[in-house]
Amino acid sequence: MQFTVLTLFPEMFAPLQESILKRAQEAGLVKIQLVNFRDYATSKHKNVDDAPYGGGAGMLLKPEPIFAAIRDLPQPSGRRRVILMSPQGDVFSQGKAKELSEQEELVFICGHYEGFDERIRELADEEVSLGDYVLTGGELAAMVMIDSVVRLVPGVLGEDASAEEDSHSISLLEYPQYTRPADYEGRQVPEILLSGHHALIKRWRRKESLRRTFLRRPDLIKAVTFGADDYLLLEELILEHEEIAAWQPLWKHLCPQPKRRRKSSHNPEGKQ
Repeated sequence: MQFTVLTLFPEMFAPLQESILKRAQEAGLVKIQLVNFRDYATSKHKNVDDAPYGGGAGMLLKPEPIFAAIRDLPQPSGRRRVILMSPQGDVFSQGKAKELSEQEELVFICGHYEGFDERIRELADEEVSLGDYVLTGGELAAMVMIDSVVRLVPGVLGEDASAEEDSHSISLLEYPQYTRPADYEGRQVPEILLSGHHALIKRWRRKESLRRTFLRRPDLIKAVTFGADDYLLLEELILEHEEIAAWQPLWKHLCPQPKRRRKSSHNPEGKQ
């Protein structure tokens, strides 16, 4: 998968040459290209910004260098998506990361200064924000998105289940995890995880994932798809955390129905 970043500060992207992202690039699974769009400025001093028409604070990125940089990119061999990093964009999510990981190339336009000329928006397929706050530029946001998307590229994490079980992948927060030692200064690993009973461990993990989501991020609950096997877990959680009862209508329909007893056709007395 190809990532192309248009930025004034390519040196900021040094962290992308470390850890999992470094291994992904060395393995040929991912390619990251940095383009300094100042190289496309045509003025004597390579200016990429100017004062806004109508007055106002700050400087705006000029359209010419960014348009030229985009036009100079090689024609895509597959699906390409151009993303403008903007606090006005849709908020980034795990679902968006999954969607973007199915593209063959992502192009990020990183703004800076007070903003950018409105015509630059024409270049983007979409605008994306990390959240309801403002950064000094789009570089940090682009790095976060690249990191999030890269780990979903097949082969990057080694085990596909690692990404599938992450928090937010299924709208639930991830269950607690432990490693050796089993007892650290009196803090013990739950016995169920040491039992070797895979079915019970799976049940425990699902319950703890539900518990964490209800208690920490109840805003995610409406996006959760509950299964029939969740019913007893959810009813147990209500007994442990009475505030969860407010959400009971979401899974009440999963309540197991009592089995109907069939009428016997056997007539021991021989009655008609």
